[in-house]
Amino acid sequence: MAAKKTSFEENIRRLDEIVRALEQGSAPLEQSLALFEEGAGLIKTCSAMLDKAEQTVTKLSKGTDGEPVEEPFAAE
Repeated sequence: MAAKKTSFEENIRRLDEIVRALEQGSAPLEQSLALFEEGAGLIKTCSAMLDKAEQTVTKLSKGTDGEPVEEPFAAE
């Protein structure tokens, strides 16, 4: 069975839940280790998602010569 694809925001929410649970310190050692492993996986997944988003932004922001063009962010 394939894992459900979750959004970046869902992953961050779950990571926040894990951090809060670990900070409480009330979970048994085995559960704490399982939470830590899940959190490490979520960090890796979120990092990959951010890298992909950055690559997309860079690709969309290339100038005519193929080099990235930095433009100021215009607040709406």
